[in-house]
Amino acid sequence: MKIDKYYLYIIAGSVLLFFPFLGAVHLFDWDEINFAECAREMLVSKDYLRAQIDFAPFWEKPPVFIWEQVLSMKLFGVNEFAARLPNALMGALTLCMLYNMGKRIYNDTIARYWVVLYAASWLPHFYFKTGIIDPTFNFFIFIAYYQLYRLSQAPQAIMHALWAGIAMGIAVLTKGPVAILVVSVAIAVHWVAGLLSRKPLFIVPKQMLIVIGSALIPFLLWCVVAAICYGMAYSRWFVSEFIAYQLRLLTTEDSDHGGPIYYHAIVLLIGCFPASVLLFQRLNKGINKPLFHRWLWVFFIVVLVIFSIVKTKIVHYSSLCYFPITGIAAAALYEINIHKQVISNKVKNLFLGVGLLLSILLILLPIIGQNATLLASYISDPFVKGNLQATVKWNYLYCLPGVAYLSIIVFFHAYHRTKWHIALTVYTVAQILVIQAVMLFMVPQIEAYSQRAVIEYYKSFIGKDVYVKPLGFKSYAYLFYTLKQPSTHKKYYQSEYDREQWLITGDIDKPAYFVCKQPDSAFYAAVPTLTVLYSKNGFVFLKRK
Repeated sequence: MKIDKYYLYIIAGSVLLFFPFLGAVHLFDWDEINFAECAREMLVSKDYLRAQIDFAPFWEKPPVFIWEQVLSMKLFGVNEFAARLPNALMGALTLCMLYNMGKRIYNDTIARYWVVLYAASWLPHFYFKTGIIDPTFNFFIFIAYYQLYRLSQAPQAIMHALWAGIAMGIAVLTKGPVAILVVSVAIAVHWVAGLLSRKPLFIVPKQMLIVIGSALIPFLLWCVVAAICYGMAYSRWFVSEFIAYQLRLLTTEDSDHGGPIYYHAIVLLIGCFPASVLLFQRLNKGINKPLFHRWLWVFFIVVLVIFSIVKTKIVHYSSLCYFPITGIAAAALYEINIHKQVISNKVKNLFLGVGLLLSILLILLPIIGQNATLLASYISDPFVKGNLQATVKWNYLYCLPGVAYLSIIVFFHAYHRTKWHIALTVYTVAQILVIQAVMLFMVPQIEAYSQRAVIEYYKSFIGKDVYVKPLGFKSYAYLFYTLKQPSTHKKYYQSEYDREQWLITGDIDKPAYFVCKQPDSAFYAAVPTLTVLYSKNGFVFLKRK
């Protein structure tokens, strides 16, 4: 069987775009370090069935993505590169998936546009260079949704129902039951729309039973094996805590991650630029098989509405929207380029406005960095003021990516009317290069302000038999970057509050070191058993006397 050469191009391009410099910057607290620490503790404890944090059961996330990181760390060691490598691989797999779907549903040209727009948009590209769980989670959810579409078009093809269920089950075992919620609501919308239009969705109860049954298999299999290894009581406890945590995320603001109802709409407009602005381009009827186009719109709206209603607002919660946004945008490009559709004024203005905003931010960031001390004098928050006192080497050459980005925005706006191919090619290549430049030169600078001082403090304890603990704020960095081993003292595994009190005032068996943020320093410095060692970049470092 002849292999489509574009798959080879996609894989080669993914290796060039997503693999270099994965370890150039420390993992970011919380999410990146959270999952990497779970993987590291699996390796240390050799307990590969359940996630742990600080060698205590961790019920917030199931283990699929953590297993990916474990395999990577076995090959490349416990480091940033190994923690992020699974997502770089998932980037290649995702782009191949989009090309395959685009070919089957639309045509080769739209398929290529879909791949290019996904790779050239800010957040979709950026996420493949991180160690967060969502690229794997989103991949399996969208596979499930696509297979259900295929099932609706070929009701007798039971394999589509089986694959949809298995993909959904793996998604649940990757992050949680939100996968079932999103897909179920989207299918319910199609079903209601079919009834209203008298064109019912052809997915019968027998097929849905296959989908549901196969979706339950991965999670139940893992629960059964866990129950055999750890007992039924543990399995029941994990499931109840896991479900309670998922409900809490949906109904309350978790860890101060709140925001207005339009939060995700703004994030997607800017983060998925330029694909996002093409959502506002009205299409003609020239696209082959427009039904899937409607499925993409339904998926986009359902995901956006669900996560706009959810109380916890975090950037990557709406990352499932990247698939429909770039798919719809690819169809719009096809209409503009092949069918010579006129670009609407709304799209032109949005393109110029968002592009100018991003380019100005990229230009201003190094200028602000050069004058961080001056900026700190206008800030009242002592922690942020301390962050800005970090020694970070900036120079005005760092403005070049922003200047280049501004130039291509102006070029695109000037030439898209008559030289679409040239403008699109220049813009796409340039944006990908700008994203790479931002990742290589600017992200490490930002990390130097936000956490580098505290991570260097943690790393100084590698190989030392001491306790290290943050006070007054949540973090996983102290576990990963001290390469912490299991504690032998029973009192260490008390509740979080009791453990902190024991480390500060209890009968500890080895030295204890602490870190707090500047606003809390007066409180902890007044504790008789603690003495301040030094402060740096908004953090205060202490030791048990």
